[in-house]
Amino acid sequence: MILAGGLSTRLYPLTRELPKPLVPVLDRPVVAHVMEYLRAHGVADLAINVHYYAQAVESFVGDGSAFDVRVTYLREAELMGSAGAVKQMESFFDSTFVVIGCDDVTDVDLQAAVDFHRRSEAEATIVLAHAVDVSQFGAVVVDDAGRIREFQEKPAPGTERSKLANTGIYIFEPSIFTRIPARTFYDFGQQVFPEMLAGGRRFFGMQQRAYWCDIGTPREYRRVHFDALGGAIPLRIDATALLQDGILIGSGVRVAPDARIVAPACIGKRSRIEADATIDSSIIWADVNVGAGARIRNSVVGRGVRVEPGSVIDGQQVAS
Repeated sequence: MILAGGLSTRLYPLTRELPKPLVPVLDRPVVAHVMEYLRAHGVADLAINVHYYAQAVESFVGDGSAFDVRVTYLREAELMGSAGAVKQMESFFDSTFVVIGCDDVTDVDLQAAVDFHRRSEAEATIVLAHAVDVSQFGAVVVDDAGRIREFQEKPAPGTERSKLANTGIYIFEPSIFTRIPARTFYDFGQQVFPEMLAGGRRFFGMQQRAYWCDIGTPREYRRVHFDALGGAIPLRIDATALLQDGILIGSGVRVAPDARIVAPACIGKRSRIEADATIDSSIIWADVNVGAGARIRNSVVGRGVRVEPGSVIDGQQVAS
């Protein structure tokens, strides 16, 4: 199940009129990358919850056939939390299943994680990634067998008791549904997992030295682009896009001969970069017009924005 119903307020104003699943990564909606990742690991049947701009998500994903998967939608009139959403799809799952966020960009070996889960006879397994700084995530402490012993939610630097971050990629047995009340707002991180830990349930964390990025903050959103443009994580780009020397140019983009684009940078489809403009270490979404002489650095410019000639944008997220 792909959790895709959230409002993505951490990326405002970019997501003020765009649902998180459609936030572009390398000029393609992030949910496309997630579905392709799952399909590459043999997952063909997906459930997706939708809420915020639900019709836009459904219009893009469709029945899943474009991604060689089959999609079943959970249309949530009211968000019920991560566990509450999964609970509503209880009849969809009759064996071991995976839950992943639509904002997770990763190359985690999912089959290896499922194999570990089964060997451990776990009821729930969290995929854990090594992180230099876990202060923006949830740190997880495990024993030598991988059994989860403790959580630290966004520990201050220097206070963490683990460098293992909760990736938000979960593997469950159907018995997990007995731990989630029906028609109730319920969250895995806030309720289900602490209750399993307190009850001594078979609850494990599987460590992997793999790439993982949650694109839900401006810092991490820029990081995944720069990592992908630098080759740290292979992601598919549109066939009509051009990726060279750390710069992606989408289809239909027009760049003035004397404009300057400094890698790493991503220019979304149909955008226009006018004379003497500079794009430096930035992500430009689709249909953006960057006026003559404008300077954009370390920033994200949202879909359809017109950057006035001579403007300076530095370290910002700009939306129309």
